[in-house]
Amino acid sequence: MTGIGDMQFRYFFDPLCGWCYASAPALAALAEQAGDRLDMMPSGLFAAPRPTASIADHAWHNDQRIASMTGQPFSEAYHQRVLQAPSGVFDSSALTHALVALGEWQHGLEPRFLHQAQIARYVGGEDTSDAMVVAQVAASVAGQAGITLDAATLADRLRHDADLHARTDARIGETQRAMAALRISGVPQLVATVGGRQIIVRGDDIYAGGDRLLTALAALDRAA
Repeated sequence: MTGIGDMQFRYFFDPLCGWCYASAPALAALAEQAGDRLDMMPSGLFAAPRPTASIADHAWHNDQRIASMTGQPFSEAYHQRVLQAPSGVFDSSALTHALVALGEWQHGLEPRFLHQAQIARYVGGEDTSDAMVVAQVAASVAGQAGITLDAATLADRLRHDADLHARTDARIGETQRAMAALRISGVPQLVATVGGRQIIVRGDDIYAGGDRLLTALAALDRAA
C-alpha cells in the first residue's frame, strides 16, 4: 500500500540533467504506482547544443557529488567515452523528441525511456546526444511493451520530423509556463496535486529513493 490515493503528479526534468538521474529510483517507484497520473514535463534546459568539452570538468565534478550523495553510479566508460569525446556535443533534443514520440504510443513509456536513457549514458557510456543511440534505446523500451519500432527510421524522425519537433516544442513551452506559474526554477521538480492543492515535493524526498518518496507522498495524502 502506497497511500498516494488518486494524487496527480508532474515531474519537471531534462534528460541530460545529472540531478534528474539522481532522482531516478524515486521516479521509477512513483511511475509504477501512479501510472497515467504521472505527467512528464520536459523543460528544454539542455536542448541547445554545445560542445561537451566546454562543460566536461564541471559535469564530472557534479556527477561525483551526486554519486556520493545518492549512490547513483557514473562509470569510467561514461567519463571517457562521453565527457572526454573530442567532438562530443551536449544536447538533449534527440532525447526529448524520442520521449514525446514514445508517449504518443503509450503514456507510461515516457518515464521508462528516461530511466533507460540515463542508464545507457551514465553506466553504459553511450552518447545519448546522438540520435541513433537515442533511437536504439527508444526502440528497446518500445519493444519491451510489445511495440515494434525500427531504430534507423526513428533516428531519422528525431533529426528531421518537423511535426514531431513542433509537438516537442509545444511540450517544452507548456512546461516552462507551468514552472513560471508555480514559481519554480531548475530541475528536477516533482509537483503533487492533492485535495485540489499543488504541492512542490521536497528535494530530499526525491533524492532518497522510492520508499522515502512514497512515504512522503502518503503523508501529504493523509494531510489533505
